[in-house]
Amino acid sequence: MDHSPAMDARIAELARKLELIHPRITSCQVVVDQVDRHKSKGNQFEVHVLVHVPGRGEVVTTRHPHEDPYLAVKAAFDSVNRQLQEAVELERGEVKRHTDDRGDSARP
Repeated sequence: MDHSPAMDARIAELARKLELIHPRITSCQVVVDQVDRHKSKGNQFEVHVLVHVPGRGEVVTTRHPHEDPYLAVKAAFDSVNRQLQEAVELERGEVKRHTDDRGDSARP
């Protein structure tokens, strides 16, 4: 899609909100593509978000197609937000990890 200062401002705003969840983000790349696979529905916009965090590498990649590019960007960042929150909770130990307590001495 053509470059838009309004879209840039919206993406920057949403990226700043990600830093509140995980302040050690080293990079956040966002690509908004216009795809016209659905001629009957009009143009579709697809958003790709890639976030890197030290020690974990690539944390999130997501794609969200929608007819409205602003809604596609919002949906993609909502997904990234949820995935980063889950990653932070795992790092802090707030999520219980399931272990197999049966071992070799399991009884029927």
